[in-house]
Amino acid sequence: MSRTVYCAKHGVDAAALAFAPWPGALGKRIFESIGQPAWQEWLAHQTMLINENRLSPMDPKHRAFLETEMEKFLFGGGAEKPAGYVPPSA
Repeated sequence: MSRTVYCAKHGVDAAALAFAPWPGALGKRIFESIGQPAWQEWLAHQTMLINENRLSPMDPKHRAFLETEMEKFLFGGGAEKPAGYVPPSA
């Protein structure tokens, strides 16, 4: 039987992640209280942040920025879109 968690982002029970997706205390917190749908939303948002801000995951400053945004997105009520971001037309 798959594990479920009460998702802190969505406020509902959801399928849990299979492993901690980030190192340290934040990764443990995500593993214990974020469901798979919320994590998938974060991955899409993270991809947009990386592309729009031309970030490099290899740069420690950029990783620190992404970690801060991840915490805001998952636990702090949401993160903002990059300045000047225009969503693609459908």
